[in-house]
Amino acid sequence: MFTGIVEELGEVVRVTATAQDSALVALRGPLVTADARHGDSIAVNGVCLTVVDVDGGVFTADVMGETLRRSALGALRPGDPVNLERAATLGSRLGGHLVQGHVDGVGEVLGREPAAQWETVRFRLPAHLARYVVEKGSITVDGVSLTVADVGPDWFAVGLIPTTLKLTTLGARGVGDPVNLEVDVLAKYVERLLGDRAGAGPAVGAASGVPEARPAQAGGVNGAAPAGGVA
Repeated sequence: MFTGIVEELGEVVRVTATAQDSALVALRGPLVTADARHGDSIAVNGVCLTVVDVDGGVFTADVMGETLRRSALGALRPGDPVNLERAATLGSRLGGHLVQGHVDGVGEVLGREPAAQWETVRFRLPAHLARYVVEKGSITVDGVSLTVADVGPDWFAVGLIPTTLKLTTLGARGVGDPVNLEVDVLAKYVERLLGDRAGAGPAVGAASGVPEARPAQAGGVNGAAPAGGVA
């Protein structure tokens, strides 16, 4: 579990194909590797990955085909910057919101509107995720916990403060760039519970058989605060 408060802007060192549909990714992150061990979880652009090895500020992680297909990690190349966050502990401050590191879909930057002290960025939203996104609600974009400023049928907008623009990958994302999206997990649980109750009638808790329209989440590879207060 994570909070969406990016700790460090890391860098992709190398991407090595290990099979037809998987890869071993090496990433540089001196801060997040300072206490990292084999088996720890680190979120990379919002995708929870498991640490395989740590060597001199560089950690490696296996990325399976499902994750490559369901997230934007498949487009990473050596030298690319990445948002990094270690898994939260029970004593962590919840500066953002509860983030699983399980990507729900890939969005796209639609436009940027600079202002004096912040920047408004609009993203395309996959149709199956639209019902989970509400104005003033929370959403995770490339691992960054953000508040939704505006929302449409297939898009949403957020306001990025200077700290976020400087200390995360979102400051350099251009129009057309893909981003990993994770909606608020609480919204999905509420939908499921209300659906079950509506289908079961008075027998609360009975299974309703209501079909789920969501695809499998990415980043479930068994594995993943603040850097200047990134929000």
